[in-house]
Amino acid sequence: MRQLIDHARTFSSRCDVAGRELKEFEAGQRPSTMFITCSDSRVVPTLLTDSGPGELFEMRTAGNIVPPYDPDAPTSEMATIEYAVCVLEVSDIILCGHSHCGAVGALARGEDLRSLPAVRGWLGRCAPTAGPHGPEEFGPDCEQPVQRHVVAQLDALRDYPCVSRAVREGRLGLHAWYYEVHTGAVQAHRASTGTFSSL
Repeated sequence: MRQLIDHARTFSSRCDVAGRELKEFEAGQRPSTMFITCSDSRVVPTLLTDSGPGELFEMRTAGNIVPPYDPDAPTSEMATIEYAVCVLEVSDIILCGHSHCGAVGALARGEDLRSLPAVRGWLGRCAPTAGPHGPEEFGPDCEQPVQRHVVAQLDALRDYPCVSRAVREGRLGLHAWYYEVHTGAVQAHRASTGTFSSL
């Protein structure tokens, strides 16, 4: 914690040295892309995309889950997506899953999550399509379950009225990515083949 505090104390001076102009941010933000990914500390969107402050509008959830759209039971995630599309008018949304994902691994293996009731409720309510597939079908990186899960979450995102409208009008592009935390490699889903391949 001490190191984090020291870095926070010197942040403004370090930014000045780096030639970054933070004052311009007081006028607002205009990110071009929304980046939805897992809360996992090994996934760092700005590092992965070499983006600076103000370039990505990030949303992180356990298992990079997009909850079903339900205006009668709004969630922080629903509000964040709606704000990004309707107010910030982002031109692209990247939904990025990652290897060795604990949330997706738990779903795929059908693990007993009774000791984690909030986690169990979140995964069960928001990811019903990612049921057990048998441990023999995937290794510790959970590549296949994660990739299936990412595509399912992108489908959930398409069900948001603001998203479907923006896509239909050609104002928004949707992208599903898979990131390998142990190699740094990134793959993108190709709708034409239904497979993931290198960017």
